[in-house]
Amino acid sequence: MGDRLMKFLLISRHLEQAQPLQPPKAMMDAMELLLAEGFSKGWLKDTAGLKPPRDGARIRAKGGKLTMIDGPFSEAKEMIGGYAIVEARTRDEAIEIALRFMELRRIHDPGFEFESEVLLAEDK
Repeated sequence: MGDRLMKFLLISRHLEQAQPLQPPKAMMDAMELLLAEGFSKGWLKDTAGLKPPRDGARIRAKGGKLTMIDGPFSEAKEMIGGYAIVEARTRDEAIEIALRFMELRRIHDPGFEFESEVLLAEDK
């Protein structure tokens, strides 16, 4: 793993009913600064918040057939609230980036409960 950059997908997940109408302005301002830093330094490749599942669709392959279901999904209890694609030299470095994103929410919206997954992309 050394000096070679690897791509990681950071996923933010929370309970669907916990979706705030609007995140606190102070958090959004701090997030804007972190995003600007990430893009300018090159470790952040893409990021976005996601709309609730009611605005999405699910496509499932089962028994050799594809089926599509419009949201909302009755069995969904939690949702992916956002993602970031980052480049880092190590898994620990990617975790540190995820912690920086999470810290913004912890400081500016301490009652909001969520988790982040850090996933390593496969080599091409």
